[in-house]
Amino acid sequence: MELSDEMLTEISYVNISKYRTKVMKSLDGEVLIPTQIAKNSGIRTNHISKVLAELKAHELVECINPEVRKGRLYRLTDKGEEIVGNLE
Repeated sequence: MELSDEMLTEISYVNISKYRTKVMKSLDGEVLIPTQIAKNSGIRTNHISKVLAELKAHELVECINPEVRKGRLYRLTDKGEEIVGNLE
């Protein structure tokens, strides 16, 4: 399957950041709160929210309960899942 230019652009966007790559991979097939993502990826929690915000802006990650202050659940979007499958 050939990837669209948009997909290739998004893949490289994720790949150029070790943090974005690790966060995406830890969310692969999972629904997690930021502290779990931090633990899985070995990234400090204070970096996680910034990375999640970046990935959300690119529509690669979504929050399924944005109304809560603590314990927000994140998962990959369909686009995010497609990209994770193409990461190194």
